[in-house]
Amino acid sequence: MTEPHPSAARLRTTQPLTAAAAPGDLGHGSRLPLLDLPPAAPPAGPGPYAAASGPAGPPEPAGAPAAEAGPDGLTGALADLTELYEHTALLARARGAEAALAALLGSGAALLGARRGFVVIGSPGGVSRPVGLGLDRSALGALETVPADHGPFGGLLRPHGRPRQVLHPDLAGPATPARLREVAGQLGLGASVGLPLSTEEDGPPAAAVWFYDGPAEPDERRLRLARAYCEAAAPLLAGQLEADRARRAGEALRRGLLPDRLPRLPGVRLAARCVPAGLDRSTGSDWYDAIALPDGTLGLSVGSVSGDGPGAGPGSAPGAAAAMGRVRAALRAYAVLEGEDPVSVLGDLELLLKTTEPARSATAVYAWVEPDERRITLAGAGHCPPVLVTRHGANFVETSLSAPLGMLSCWEAPGVELDAERGDLLVLYTEGVARRFGPTLHAGQSALRRAAADAPRDVRTDPDRLCAHLLACSAPAGAPGTPGVAGGTGPDTGTDDLVLLAARFE
Repeated sequence: MTEPHPSAARLRTTQPLTAAAAPGDLGHGSRLPLLDLPPAAPPAGPGPYAAASGPAGPPEPAGAPAAEAGPDGLTGALADLTELYEHTALLARARGAEAALAALLGSGAALLGARRGFVVIGSPGGVSRPVGLGLDRSALGALETVPADHGPFGGLLRPHGRPRQVLHPDLAGPATPARLREVAGQLGLGASVGLPLSTEEDGPPAAAVWFYDGPAEPDERRLRLARAYCEAAAPLLAGQLEADRARRAGEALRRGLLPDRLPRLPGVRLAARCVPAGLDRSTGSDWYDAIALPDGTLGLSVGSVSGDGPGAGPGSAPGAAAAMGRVRAALRAYAVLEGEDPVSVLGDLELLLKTTEPARSATAVYAWVEPDERRITLAGAGHCPPVLVTRHGANFVETSLSAPLGMLSCWEAPGVELDAERGDLLVLYTEGVARRFGPTLHAGQSALRRAAADAPRDVRTDPDRLCAHLLACSAPAGAPGTPGVAGGTGPDTGTDDLVLLAARFE
């Protein structure tokens, strides 16, 4: 269920539609919360707007100017324009498709005096899953079972010739299609108003439907306001949806540059997490990799590519992501050719980077693992030191200090060898994870090591749970979870990718 935009309650709203409301009684001065509207009551007399006591006011002529809200019609027109401006401005300030849809549903409910609603968005392959206001997943699922041509938005998703509106003043009446009448009865829906949310220039059509709890029909002025709002909202919503599609496509491309699964070898168990920052915010691109080598050994790598010449910033992230894919592919080739010598692997990567990516730099750590012997040989280039988690605690594997690849005329660093015991875990991570643990990189690395050492024993012996634990510990208080590439959730990353790769020796 989509919650309304947090600023919605501050907007000027029309009075909720009830059987006791006359057509002109719209209450411009009220400021009611969008989600706390009272339910519409069924008509109490002969006609949809008969008052509970006394006759209803004269009906507003169709197509009339704005209803009067003061001494003359001009006051009412200005009030209408002000109300539309406030709702449209709220939508324009929404950041992201989800917030835009929430703002749209909330504003439409306020303008029409409705309580519930949902939005459907057309696509080349059909219709996307609806987004609802006051409707949970089961209710939306039930509405999806109604045939599109006979549903509450019937005709609104046509590529051309869409109606101005689709009204069902009594969803329990015989004029309502059978399946829609059945679902409306199950959900307690009494009436609906459907409006298009597309123009001919805005790509796949979209539509919104708002529901009343009882039989009702908004007057012409309400419909006029709602139609004007939807016409203004259509291009704004189309822009948000297009940006969201582009972001998802970019993230899918980045995920495609990383392993879709980790190899399984006897004697070692692997787990990974990668939570990428948005391409509009990040300044580089991180990777992880695990390669089953022909001789039965294992190559593990974690690294980061950054830079796009002087003044590189967030605009360079797509280029860095593409360069990351090339660097990772080259490292895989070098690992297959000479994986038992991490220094040679990184040395070759340095030469390639300086030859083909002269404006970029990279940090990396590469480890060659012999699972049977539980022997690790590794080398690092300007990268965070790995952590070896044992039954006694957690310690850094101190790689020698060295510059990132591509920074000096020649990269050199000795390799490090160590033996692990059964049950030990080797954790490789990128700078983004460490920086989430502390105010400085050094402090963050120390805090990450302590978090690994202090993890419960059952967590420290499971690479997947340890990765999840470290990501959870790195998240600031109250940070929302973000889906990770290799499964699980992690914190909102800001401008840094978060990458973890863990190997447990069985």
